[in-house]
Amino acid sequence: MTVDEAPRTRTETDSLGSLEIPADAYWGIHTARALENFPISMRPISVYKDLVVALAMVKQASARANRDIGDLEHDKADLIDRAAQLVIDGQFHDQFVVGVIQGGAGTSTNMNANEVITNIALELAGREKGDYAFLSPIDHTNRSQSTNDVYPTSVKVGLGLDLRTLLDELDLLRRSFLAKAVEFHDILKVGRTQLQDAVPMTLGQEFHGFATTLGEDYSRLKENAFLLCEINMGATAIGTGITAHAGYSQAVLHHLREISGLDLELATDLVESTSDTGAFMSFSSSLKRNAIKLSKICNDLRLLSSGPQAGFGEINLPARQAGSSIMPGKVNPVIPEVVNQVAFAVVGADMTVTMAVEGGQLQLNAFEPVIAHSIFQSITWMRRGMRTLRVNCVDGITANRERLGAMVGSSVGVVTALTPFIGYAASAALAKAALLTGRNVADLVVEAGLMSADEVAKQLSPARLSGLEAVTAAIPVQQAAEDVISIDER
Repeated sequence: MTVDEAPRTRTETDSLGSLEIPADAYWGIHTARALENFPISMRPISVYKDLVVALAMVKQASARANRDIGDLEHDKADLIDRAAQLVIDGQFHDQFVVGVIQGGAGTSTNMNANEVITNIALELAGREKGDYAFLSPIDHTNRSQSTNDVYPTSVKVGLGLDLRTLLDELDLLRRSFLAKAVEFHDILKVGRTQLQDAVPMTLGQEFHGFATTLGEDYSRLKENAFLLCEINMGATAIGTGITAHAGYSQAVLHHLREISGLDLELATDLVESTSDTGAFMSFSSSLKRNAIKLSKICNDLRLLSSGPQAGFGEINLPARQAGSSIMPGKVNPVIPEVVNQVAFAVVGADMTVTMAVEGGQLQLNAFEPVIAHSIFQSITWMRRGMRTLRVNCVDGITANRERLGAMVGSSVGVVTALTPFIGYAASAALAKAALLTGRNVADLVVEAGLMSADEVAKQLSPARLSGLEAVTAAIPVQQAAEDVISIDER
């Protein structure tokens, strides 16, 4: 490589010395040191788009607040504002390069944002990157701020933005299950408790239950999201507000609410808010709840589709890929399986968040980066998992009507529907006889003279068996029990 071909650099200096920075990089020396110090995750913060957008929103709101209170010249505030807007619009995200896992309670992330936005602003002003005498990442872009209020606030705003897309996907999945509930509304099947045959229900009711539980999780996630609306901007280092103008907190809150569209509020105790990360733990717990319930649904889908010959075989999941390198024709439930694994990862991430929250000391929690990474990853994976479950599985599920009907017809569980008419003892004897002989329960009831064929057919109709039509006019059961006391001997 000749001298002319050597990579162009610029020299930047901090309190530790000087480093050569690639001339085309918008990040600077603080980011460069983080790249050297934290080659851990090998995943830059830019993998979480909403976190980068939130950082830019906080910097934009701060610039406007400092301008309003007279703490930053209008021309400099305008440059920072315009630069931050470009990041909010999706530009320059590749310049947010520090790893998601880092020491320093998020200082490297804050400085990465300060440097990138500052150098974008310098170019907007027609100046060279690194001309910090004109516009400084710390003295201007970070004015009235500290990592200790910028980072947690940005994480909360980013999660608030990210949650919107998760909730959208969750609602689409709920609607997909509802559509199947309508499609399967008239298909009787055997319900099961403890993996043993229970009373009949419809396949539609089963899928409606899936939709309902997802709807409940939608509500719980929205409720816990309110915990993320309390921010500590203006707290600076530990909550005392040192270096921040007296009017800054309210000014930045006003602008950040306007920019983000989130219903943010300022913490009443900035010292407590700066050290406490309990909101992240509660929110992570609600994600875990959703993941566990989604995993349970996937377990049910795998059971219901098991077979196709030696399993339940009640429903068919769409065939997505060949299931075996040795068994021809085998197709596995790969979509529910991958969502199960997402749930396992979310549970592990929640434990990480729990331990990181517990690990904070005194006026700050140094472990917010791993908290942020864990929650953002959980949201990202769950959103993708829900989408593939909906598009590649649920929307294409079909029912094996003939098999379901045959199982209901031969199930002794239907005798439960007759207990209001013939009593528990008689029903138990009939169930035993049916199991011993393999005969249909309805036929045994009629042969015993306990009910007419028409009455049995009425009470064992799909509407009655599934509880969609109320049972009425039950006959006295004592005489029926006495009449059938020896039915298992007939």
